[in-house]
Amino acid sequence: MSNRITIFRTTQRIVIGENSLNILPNEIKNLKGTRPFIVTDKGIVQSGIFDRVLGILKADFELVSSFTDVIPEPPMEMVDGIVDTARDVKTDVIVGIGGGSSMDTAKVISVLLTNDQSLESMIGVNLVKDRGLPLILIPTTAGTGSEVTPIAIFTDTKENLKKGVVSDYLFPSTALLDPTLTLSLPPSVTAASGIDALIHAIEAYTSVNATPYTDYLALRAVKLIYENIRTAWARGNDVDARMSMLEGSLLAGQAFANAGVTAVHAFAYPLGGEFHIPHGVSNAVMFCPVMRFNMHANITKFASISDVILPDLRIQHAKTRAEAWIQEISDLMTDLKLPKSLKQLNIPESAIEGLSRSVLKVTRLLANNPRVVNFDDAKEIYSAAFVGE
Repeated sequence: MSNRITIFRTTQRIVIGENSLNILPNEIKNLKGTRPFIVTDKGIVQSGIFDRVLGILKADFELVSSFTDVIPEPPMEMVDGIVDTARDVKTDVIVGIGGGSSMDTAKVISVLLTNDQSLESMIGVNLVKDRGLPLILIPTTAGTGSEVTPIAIFTDTKENLKKGVVSDYLFPSTALLDPTLTLSLPPSVTAASGIDALIHAIEAYTSVNATPYTDYLALRAVKLIYENIRTAWARGNDVDARMSMLEGSLLAGQAFANAGVTAVHAFAYPLGGEFHIPHGVSNAVMFCPVMRFNMHANITKFASISDVILPDLRIQHAKTRAEAWIQEISDLMTDLKLPKSLKQLNIPESAIEGLSRSVLKVTRLLANNPRVVNFDDAKEIYSAAFVGE
């Protein structure tokens, strides 16, 4: 029996349900908030969700302020102006609405308002000095799981690399999940964000830091997402499928918040930082090459994922089962019309060597990987991803 001590952390309050957005004013009041500050992006404004939120809040609060210009893969320098605006209106609660970029930005705004620190000084693990303002996160995609993770990811434009702030102070006070907010998602976003969530679950399950509890959450997330993603993609107004995707994304987020993600995300970071490939897409392209590399480190555990995805293979050899579910996820990506190679993303083959050097700098994630990755391994993995193997 292992003598390892484990700790499970998650968001303190989780509200889930159709039209649960309507109780947002009560959630703010529970946190003693009187001047909410909304952090979101133009897509949420254009979808009508922002106006819906304003209509709900303005009935209860005299002053509702906002920043609506969060951009995907947000650069670190973006946050300074938002902090100044939020401070000027004397906000006392932050509400982040959107995908991972908006929620991650809301997280760091909440702690930058209460700490005499720069964002640069917070990059790393446990470098935030004190807790932030009360924070409510409302996902509008079923993908990042950011509403239940202590992580915020930003782009360092100087190094063309994604970097993370990791601190328990980034856990929001409340996560609010309303499937009606995801009904307007286009199929391409449903696919990319859903695959991202599926990868979170699988990486958490195969991480060296996995525990029986995170394994349970991860496998439940795999089942929910795998069984519902095609429906959510093909029939976007199916509320039940959207709800299952949100639940799967949340459970995957709880799993990887505690077990960590592994080399798929590590290999995706340089693609986002240097070539600005959307996060879910870069993960999708790197997934199969990394999984085929990693499975040899723990073939029995990798094979057990097939019990959820391809249960009819239970009597097969472990290697056969592991290879089969990886191929099944590859086929799923084809069905969802996701890119499956770096070549499809117009990334030149000549970039592989530089990407291989960059990924080795992502030590926080590679430390969780079940198999050690060296420079030659990295080149082989990127080369496989280049042609889509």
